[in-house]
Amino acid sequence: MNNFLQTIGAIEYRRLVPAILFVVAVAAYGLFIGHMGFYWDDLPISWIKYQLGAEALKRYFSEVRPLWAMLYQLTTSVLPQQPIYWQLFAITLRWLTAVVLWAVMIQLFPRRQTLAFALSLLMLVYPGFNQQWVSFLYSHFFIVFLCLLLSWFWMLRKKVLLALLFSALNLWMLEYFFFLELARPLMLWIALRDEPLTAKERLMRVLKTWIPYLIVLALAVFYRVFVFNHPGFGYSLEAEIRRAPVDTLLQLLQRTLSDLWTVTVAAWMKVFQFPNPVEDGSRITVLYLFVVLGVALLLYWFMFVRRASEQEARRNDAGWLLLLGGVLLLLGGIAFWLANVTVSLEVPASRATLSFLLGACFFLTGLLDLLPQRVKYAVVLLLVSLAAGRQFLWANEFRRDWEAQKNLFWQMTWRAPGLKPDTMVLMNEVLIYSADNSISAPLNWIYAPDLQGEQIPYVLFYPTNRLGGSLPELKPDLPIVYSYEAGKFRGNTSDALAFYYDPPACLRLLDPDLDVENRFILDESLMREAAALSNPERILREPSGVMPEIYGPEPEHRWCYYFEQAELARQFGDWREVVRLGNMAFVLDDSPNNPVERFVFIEGHAHVDDWERAVELSKVSYRVSKDYVAPLLCKLWRRIEAQTVASPERSDALNQIQDMAACPAE
Repeated sequence: MNNFLQTIGAIEYRRLVPAILFVVAVAAYGLFIGHMGFYWDDLPISWIKYQLGAEALKRYFSEVRPLWAMLYQLTTSVLPQQPIYWQLFAITLRWLTAVVLWAVMIQLFPRRQTLAFALSLLMLVYPGFNQQWVSFLYSHFFIVFLCLLLSWFWMLRKKVLLALLFSALNLWMLEYFFFLELARPLMLWIALRDEPLTAKERLMRVLKTWIPYLIVLALAVFYRVFVFNHPGFGYSLEAEIRRAPVDTLLQLLQRTLSDLWTVTVAAWMKVFQFPNPVEDGSRITVLYLFVVLGVALLLYWFMFVRRASEQEARRNDAGWLLLLGGVLLLLGGIAFWLANVTVSLEVPASRATLSFLLGACFFLTGLLDLLPQRVKYAVVLLLVSLAAGRQFLWANEFRRDWEAQKNLFWQMTWRAPGLKPDTMVLMNEVLIYSADNSISAPLNWIYAPDLQGEQIPYVLFYPTNRLGGSLPELKPDLPIVYSYEAGKFRGNTSDALAFYYDPPACLRLLDPDLDVENRFILDESLMREAAALSNPERILREPSGVMPEIYGPEPEHRWCYYFEQAELARQFGDWREVVRLGNMAFVLDDSPNNPVERFVFIEGHAHVDDWERAVELSKVSYRVSKDYVAPLLCKLWRRIEAQTVASPERSDALNQIQDMAACPAE
């Protein structure tokens, strides 16, 4: 062990920095890398590219970021449609941005190697951005971010052509880091502060150096104004100022201060949100402690034991860092304040923090540089190790959400092996990291695996999100048109299926007879109202769906598999199959997580004249929640009575249910 430490200690400090940053990146973002998937815009963009093709991808980006289609064409020609490759790619890019930022900092403050390392660490685990695992989407954001940093680096190294190339790539591809380009003159001024120049001479040197970059910036502005004008968000600051100048300016000031607080103080306060062993489990809590303590020990060794021979800080280093950080913060916010876009620490709005990331970290580094050296790096150690732990906890949330998404679609294909085209699926909003337009993509991917053209056969809506817009009302026979940018869905509310998903309970196709009054369905989900539209005739018993490879192998057949298969058999009147599946399900070491999941088997046993078992299962469900289950049992048994042949055994069963549930007379 001593020999190993001596060998590591002999490595030059600058060569160790990238390795240390890589270890921290893996600890924060990579421990669940094989269990991550696709989220948010990962799903529709990857579906469009890998299934609908290059032209569809071009149409998708045509009104938003047309040059991005070219970038996606490049990356997807190299990386396959498997989440693990994109997760590795995203972590690599996050690590590279930290390494290049460290190199930029070394150029600006060559005497402050440890401080440069501290800044790159803070940027690497910045807790304001908590969507690292949306890898297909944000790897492209970090490509552009890396272009900006490389442009700064090559500028400071006086490699003008390279710097101009990367500057142009940043400016033309994405608006998030566009205004950060205006920080370039300040960086040049800081880089020249050791030169024996007067203030006027330094200013002239800065302006002369900046001219080529200013020309590239001017061309980019011309392109965005006259060639491609982003459609925006229906908000015009200029129009609002003309309408109400004082109120608008006051609101803008308030928003600016609030957003700056959010991306600086509030973002770093997130690191003090610790795991809850009851909710997160003992295993995750132990792993969290392992990440925090492991990163802390590594940084302690590197920053305190194996530290660089750093010269004493100059009196004005902190001032330059604070000034640069403040300027970057203000520049980072311009795009969002002009468009009135929310800056938040909640997913998905936390994507806006990417524009503030550099400013927040430079500003924090400047504040820390005012502290005594050992205190300063102790605070860095604390913040970075806790931030790595916080990112690990978010990684676990994404892992669980991916498991829920995979289970959702496997259970859907068990319940609905095929779907008629032009079917609308209504579902409650349960997945944390995927919107309804996101999971509409795999719905089409599964049930229309050979889709070509611009007619999209399926759509999935959350009523809470779409009602009054794309979904006018929860009423039958209303036309529905929804644009995927790459194509359009055209359907009708009478051709709908309503699913309710509340894991660990099974996915349920809602029953119009029962679920309009089912109080296990949350009021705010609007799914009781949606249940009235659910039309099982849209389901085909013959399989037509093909599960995409991203969802991996079929899960083990446990309770939910037999429940979904029994529901499918019930739909087609195959009651003996329902009973057979129930006999297999009830001997598993698994059980229903919702009493309504027994209803299909109650109905199955009743239809094969096994009234004793039907009553027994009814009593088990009733005991779970008498107030909630009793009205549903009454409805179920009224349906059973209407669909079965009278017999003494049936009469006895009906009387038992009447006595137990106190069913009202019709």
